[in-house]
Amino acid sequence: MLKVAAAIIEDEEGRVLVARRKPGKSQAGLWEFPGGKLEPGESPVECLQRELREEMAIDIAPYESFGENVHDYGNVTICLIAWRAKWRPGTIRLTDHDEYRWARPSELASFEWAPADIPFVDKLLRESVG
Repeated sequence: MLKVAAAIIEDEEGRVLVARRKPGKSQAGLWEFPGGKLEPGESPVECLQRELREEMAIDIAPYESFGENVHDYGNVTICLIAWRAKWRPGTIRLTDHDEYRWARPSELASFEWAPADIPFVDKLLRESVG
């Protein structure tokens, strides 16, 4: 099973950062919470800090576990480990994505999501209503 970390990055207005996978990548055209594969011996927090620097050229401050979701894509099963993180303002430069947006939790249902991310979208939607 492949371990992958995802960051639920929040800005000061309560919006979360979402990104669309660019053409040529697995899950191309689908939206996700940014992150990536854990390297051997790496914690989810370390992975997220490294991956966000590599993929978006930003620094984040992960602060709380948001849960895990195991998803079988057929050719690979992943364990997606989500963490809430604070946005440290900077200029976003995309490498693995072709678009990003800051979205209110109530807007998340309007995006076409990578299947492994959907339980986290649902959890954010429930939080925004409750």
